[in-house]
Amino acid sequence: MKLRATIVAILAAVTILAAGIGEVRSQGSVIREIRVEGNNRIEADTVLSRMLLAPGDRYDAGRADRSLKALFDSGLFADVLFRLQGDVLVVSVLENPVINRIAFEGNKRIPDETMTQEVSLRPREVYTRAKIQAGANRIIQLYRRSGRFAATVEPKIINLEQNRVDVAFEINEGPLTGVGKIDFIGNRAFDDGDLRDVIVTKETAWYRFLSSADSYDPDRLTLDRDQLRRHYRDEGFADFRVLSSVAELTADRTAFFITFSIDEGEPYNFGVIDLTTTLKNLDVEQLRGELTTIEGERFNASGIEDSRVAIADALGRLGYAFVEVRPRIKRNREDLTISVLYEVKEGPRVYVERINITGNVRTLDKVIRREFRFAEGDAFDTSKYRRTRQRVRGLGFFDRVELTRQPGSQPDRVIVNLDVQERSTGELSFGAGFSSAEALIGDVSIRERNLLGRGQDLRVSVAASFRRQQIDLSFTEPYFLDRELAAGFDLFHTRRDLQDRSSFDQRLTGGRLRTAFDITEQLRASLNYGLRIDDINDINLDASPFIQAEAGESVTSSIGYTLAYDTTNDRFLPTRGYRISGGQEFAGLGGDTFYIQTTGKASYFYPFTDEWVLGFYGDAGHIMGIDDDIGIINRFFVGGDNFRGFSSGGVGPRDVAADDALGGNIFAIGTAELRVPIDIFRDLGVSGRIFSDIGTLFDIDVAGTGLRDSSNLRMSVGVGISWRSPFGPIRMDFAQALLQESFDQEEFFRFSFGTRF
Repeated sequence: MKLRATIVAILAAVTILAAGIGEVRSQGSVIREIRVEGNNRIEADTVLSRMLLAPGDRYDAGRADRSLKALFDSGLFADVLFRLQGDVLVVSVLENPVINRIAFEGNKRIPDETMTQEVSLRPREVYTRAKIQAGANRIIQLYRRSGRFAATVEPKIINLEQNRVDVAFEINEGPLTGVGKIDFIGNRAFDDGDLRDVIVTKETAWYRFLSSADSYDPDRLTLDRDQLRRHYRDEGFADFRVLSSVAELTADRTAFFITFSIDEGEPYNFGVIDLTTTLKNLDVEQLRGELTTIEGERFNASGIEDSRVAIADALGRLGYAFVEVRPRIKRNREDLTISVLYEVKEGPRVYVERINITGNVRTLDKVIRREFRFAEGDAFDTSKYRRTRQRVRGLGFFDRVELTRQPGSQPDRVIVNLDVQERSTGELSFGAGFSSAEALIGDVSIRERNLLGRGQDLRVSVAASFRRQQIDLSFTEPYFLDRELAAGFDLFHTRRDLQDRSSFDQRLTGGRLRTAFDITEQLRASLNYGLRIDDINDINLDASPFIQAEAGESVTSSIGYTLAYDTTNDRFLPTRGYRISGGQEFAGLGGDTFYIQTTGKASYFYPFTDEWVLGFYGDAGHIMGIDDDIGIINRFFVGGDNFRGFSSGGVGPRDVAADDALGGNIFAIGTAELRVPIDIFRDLGVSGRIFSDIGTLFDIDVAGTGLRDSSNLRMSVGVGISWRSPFGPIRMDFAQALLQESFDQEEFFRFSFGTRF
């Protein structure tokens, strides 16, 4: 046993010594040749170019290790092995396969095209595990960005011949990761429900199936913090802070619980409000009426900015192009007041160097550029800058309009950038209504408000019901001959069954030429010429004798004008400002009808908040015959859409014996309407209305037995709902008449809907 152990120890020592001698020999031997084995697609020179050893060098283990690392880092090889055979260094490589095809399986929410763009993999690229894992991670990020945090991705590799592979990403999209609960810590002035209304993120609820606000989005959470700050600062809490906003994902990855920790601070009131200026010949007292911040009232951060903008606009109207209005705020934490000093001084002279427009794929550049109130090279004016943004939005062609500015190539230059996101401007609209007088009515209208991207408006309307068939064709060129002059025409043909309302049928055929232009930014004028042929036929045998006397055709040739003054902040859904318009039409330029018609409209909007808006509307008209009576075709009719609670033509002079509406020569309608949010459906674009209509229609040129005509006021109250649905606008009104005459006809419900393409 001792002899055997001695022999084993001697042999081990000899082996170790021999290995050491061999290592020393290999460490210092000169490499005569480097031979590359196992490469098929990749040239041997490519392998050698990445090595730190070359023929003629002495073999060095450190350089060999670094060469191995360089070859692995190239991403070309799955395995690399070095071995010395005498003075020849053999480099054995196993090439990574080439990607033949990339496929996505299980994705329904995100299309393959989007996946392909986001994943940094392409056919004929070299396959590596790192690339595949990075692609899978990118897909998961895409789904998390769309609110699906439970999504999983499993890459599958399918080996093919010739060292190729197919890559398939098996995707389980999972459900939307909703917001299970939103809590607030530290709030005293407002309860959790009030603050949940302020932020954009909402708790998951069944009625939010058409909204994404109840799915978790980190970017939306950042916006929520800003919304909270704005809300509190507008309510007087100048020291408000969001301490933290934490989103915790449940174990099953189906919902987030969001908690906002806030520090409200104390509410402030406005202290001293004053103005000062360094501009010569400027009396700052004439600017005091522009201030919306009032001493002693609750502090409002938005009010300071509104005052600054109003002062700058007023100075622009006074001819001061280069001015700067800077509010200086002094906070007194002892008596909790904030004093504001508005400094008006000469600002730097800045000129518009360049105007960049992006995002308009379909709309021509010139259609947008002509709405700018300034051009390249003009002095930069903040009031014109804001007016430009308002005008571009007013086109109605874009969902998003972002107007920004950046420094130009020189200190006195500015670059203006406009980025837009186009919306569908084609409209396919359906209308429907129900009344006790006309039963079911409906119409279809096809309209393109941005024809061929040129800003032209083309509309074809076909209306059909049990009692009306109508075809209209309308075209408007907003900048005729590239001037700020709108021009257009209307053609129409209508057949109306008015048997239930007035016991006759009407056929109306004609056309109109019109033009309009701006006198100032707010004042617009329009002119028109119209020619139409009216035919009263199929008169019921029991019809009113006043109607039977008007059987047959009449021709009306008229010219008219309209003046409109608009200071509202939005063309389609105003929340502040007013509109006034009035016009006249003179008939008698040929034809056999002679009259003067005068009409006027007015509206005023007052916002209590961004969503609670009170509107007042007025509409009135008078028509007077010239050496002739006014026929039933030209009289005014009131009811339906313009006087809710009464059917179309349900108000005004009536032959009660025949129960026929005769229309009137004078009408006036006033409306008070409060636009209100509906909290539980706010995310769906649903809003409510509370309204009251009051008005009258009277005066008729004929007289006789059975005729009823009263100038007494009628009144109705009601509620309505509007929904900006994915299918288009839907409107419902429920109204009850409170003041009416015995011969008036009432209507409780009206409904309309539409869609867009």
